[in-house]
Amino acid sequence: MLSKLFHRRGEEDIVSTGFYQPKRSKTSGRMDFSGYFLREQRPFFFLLGMLIATTLLFLKPHLLHQRLSIAHLHALDVSSFGHDQRMLLQKQSPRSTQTFNLYNQRFNAGAKIPLGLKRKALRVLVTGGAGFVGSHLVDRLVERGDSVIVVDNFFTGRKENVMHHFSNPQFELIRHDVVEPLLLEVDQIYHLACPASPVHYKHNPIKTIKTNVVGTLNMLGLAKRVGARFLLSSTSEIYGDPLEHPQKESYWGNVNPIGVRSCYDEGKRTAETLTMDYHRGAGVEVRIARIFNTYGPRMCIDDGRVVSNFVAQALRKEPMTVYGDGKQTRSFQYVSDLVEGMMCLMESDYIGPFNLGNPGEFTMLELAKVVKEVIDHNARIEFRKNTEDDPHKRKPDISMAKSLLGWEPKVSLREGLPMMVEDFRQRVSFGIREVVKREDST
Repeated sequence: MLSKLFHRRGEEDIVSTGFYQPKRSKTSGRMDFSGYFLREQRPFFFLLGMLIATTLLFLKPHLLHQRLSIAHLHALDVSSFGHDQRMLLQKQSPRSTQTFNLYNQRFNAGAKIPLGLKRKALRVLVTGGAGFVGSHLVDRLVERGDSVIVVDNFFTGRKENVMHHFSNPQFELIRHDVVEPLLLEVDQIYHLACPASPVHYKHNPIKTIKTNVVGTLNMLGLAKRVGARFLLSSTSEIYGDPLEHPQKESYWGNVNPIGVRSCYDEGKRTAETLTMDYHRGAGVEVRIARIFNTYGPRMCIDDGRVVSNFVAQALRKEPMTVYGDGKQTRSFQYVSDLVEGMMCLMESDYIGPFNLGNPGEFTMLELAKVVKEVIDHNARIEFRKNTEDDPHKRKPDISMAKSLLGWEPKVSLREGLPMMVEDFRQRVSFGIREVVKREDST
């Protein structure tokens, strides 16, 4: 029985006789390949494989080019190329654009996925995600299929902004202040946490600068620990009251370091410094977006920003407040354009900083006129003394975002303002009804 366990093909069973028998000599190591192929049906499978390969290459010949292109990129070590070298290589080869797209799709985190292939879902942290801009960003990330974690202390954010995601298992909401450390496992971090309107950031200036500095340190530390890509939402306020117009990313700004707005202005400048230091010193993947004036649904009604002020006052039949002579200029972008710009920047290979804003420039009086046209032609304007350190001009130069990110705003002020007004109309009327109910109950 034991001998059968060690039976070898081509050998006869050895019957144990109890006497010593020498091992039989092995057959020659040379194999009869023709007999082996015929016996094991190797020709059939060999021809079948050739037939399948030939059919695939005949139907989709581009597959061969793709494999050769990727192999060629590996040999060139394209990942070490600078932007100028990549552009030169693209000009030299008519198929190089497709080749680089293939390389990016295969090797770049967060790159766009070809049509027909399912994109890998990411785990994304959005600090300040219950706020005005953050909640719109969360909507787009959830729509894209990512798992989203929102961290907010609800100083200016509202649960109502993200309540429609509560039943989604891919969404999580954490009440937390970013000045305290936080441990999570994520792939990307959008750091938006900080009060952005003058009314809110002047309310507690020490807290504002702590959020900008300590909060940014904590989120950069998290990005370093888990290897996440980090995007800082900076601001056009880092340019201060600019002496250059329009403002390019290379402009260093004109900021009062001891003014009433410096807790926000200098806080964001420090946050940019920390972000670049973590990139250079710790190898953290970072992106910096300098956000210009943004408007849209879910803005705080009484946050002191000019668009929300004008709209709320016109809806309440109050005079629209213009500070100074009304000749100060601002540029206004709709929130959906900003969200697209931030996502484009996060998925790109560029660090920045990038200006994200609408270059259309309006004086405060021109803005008031547009608001009157949309809401109430009989709305009045009231002039008041201007606030301290209020910039006289603000307009972004977005040529860098257009050329490198392929992004530019699409929604004009006259198109976007009615959508914001509809949201404000519902909330203002609800607030008026609540006040009337309280007065009736007393």
